[in-house]
Amino acid sequence: DGRVTAVGGAEILDLRGPRTEVVDLDGRCLMPGFVEAHAHPTQDQMLYSDTVIDIRPVTTCRTAEDVHTTVERALAAAPSGEPVLFYGLDLLLQRGFPEPNRARLDELGPDRAIVVWQNSGHLAWANSAALTGAGVRSDTPDPVGGSFERDEHGLLTGRVYEAPAVSAVVAPILGAELGTPDLLARRHADLAARGITLCSDMAFSDQLRPVTAALYQQGRAKVRMRVYEMSTADGLTYCPLDNGDDMFRQIGIKLWVDGSPWVGNIDTSFPYLNTAATAALGLGHDHRGQANYTADELHSIVRAYFPLGWQMACHVHGDRGADTILDVYERVLTTFPRPDHRLRLEHCGAMTPEQFRRAAELGVTCSLFVDHLYYWGDVLVDDLFGPEHGAHWMRAKSAVDTGMRISFHNDSPVTEEEPLRNMAVAMSRTSRTGRVLAPEECVTIDQAIRAQTVDAAYQLFADHLTGSITPGKYADLVVLEQDPCAVSPGELPDVGVCATYLGGVPTFTA
Repeated sequence: DGRVTAVGGAEILDLRGPRTEVVDLDGRCLMPGFVEAHAHPTQDQMLYSDTVIDIRPVTTCRTAEDVHTTVERALAAAPSGEPVLFYGLDLLLQRGFPEPNRARLDELGPDRAIVVWQNSGHLAWANSAALTGAGVRSDTPDPVGGSFERDEHGLLTGRVYEAPAVSAVVAPILGAELGTPDLLARRHADLAARGITLCSDMAFSDQLRPVTAALYQQGRAKVRMRVYEMSTADGLTYCPLDNGDDMFRQIGIKLWVDGSPWVGNIDTSFPYLNTAATAALGLGHDHRGQANYTADELHSIVRAYFPLGWQMACHVHGDRGADTILDVYERVLTTFPRPDHRLRLEHCGAMTPEQFRRAAELGVTCSLFVDHLYYWGDVLVDDLFGPEHGAHWMRAKSAVDTGMRISFHNDSPVTEEEPLRNMAVAMSRTSRTGRVLAPEECVTIDQAIRAQTVDAAYQLFADHLTGSITPGKYADLVVLEQDPCAVSPGELPDVGVCATYLGGVPTFTA
């Protein structure tokens, strides 16, 4: 029935039945299926839409010229008047591309809605047609946790910050195409091809519940999902605590303290550097980001959901923001103690060793976006924060030294799902140019494997089902070309996925 019966060698051969299929690995390596603890598959599916053009620096457009060419071709090919959404612009990696403000986007398409979504997901630029189509005017109130930027005259600039505001502008463009499970099925197939058998959805929307349900009812799902509904200011949820099954279940609520380091709105005790890069982002002298929510607002959100039994997962990058949410968590745990709460912190870029220790003492577990070091490592040090803070970004060893069970993630669509690269980066802390950042924060191969398998499953309350090859657990497996323990960190990202199994059933074969 899809579960592991026994693990061993010759001594268990007599357990095979007459219909048992024997698979000879022929020198390949069998592992637990990879677990992506922080992903956005219901958002990722948009990348398969004809309306969305991928301009991410980690996939299709490494340079500003690549972006310019892609944008020109896409607009020329799009039917007249049809909206176009470009996803993945990053002014730090695609240097020299002008900020696509409202005026520039109006020139590109005065009669069609155009939105350019920044790669972190925390900022979008919209033209006048897109703002009008979303019903956003200069006097439209900012949603809690988000904002529509206005100039000194009170006019909309086209900059839209954070999920509540970005969603308002993007939803009218994507709504119709996300009405069937076809795009999500393609996303699941891609996850399986990368060896993933369990993933989260860290910003799940109730509007997509019917589409997700249809995917599983039609037998087209290839990955188990554990989802976190986006928190709301009124503290409402549309799902009962007891829901779902081993394939799909809502287990928590997502909230945010701050934004993205690439946007300038993370809550730090230290300022950004004054560089050409920070000037291009529009950040002032000695800029220091702020939180998107006050401590009282965060406490109100956690207080609304946690006593009902939900797990909470909070996005935070800045060290000052980490103190804020740890204060909130401690306050709520004091009032509503729960032995096994597994409260989570997401990304944790600038968290200090002391903050990881405090989190561990509270029973809080952290999921680290270690891929930042590979793609943005040089940017973190040279352009944004300097060696003291930039090089020590994502202190993985400090986290595991506390005894905390951590995970690594890609936060797709920010970066592609690449669990083997995550492991390699955490082990070597090497940027794309070969620069090593704070080597004292490197982890071992065993710690890296746990963070991408069983400890990631633990964070998703699924370690009793999957994450290790253990009798009684599901046969969620990945077959790799080579043993990760037998190659160097530099070679690890290139190890191929040969096959993926979910409950013993192949979901991908190379």
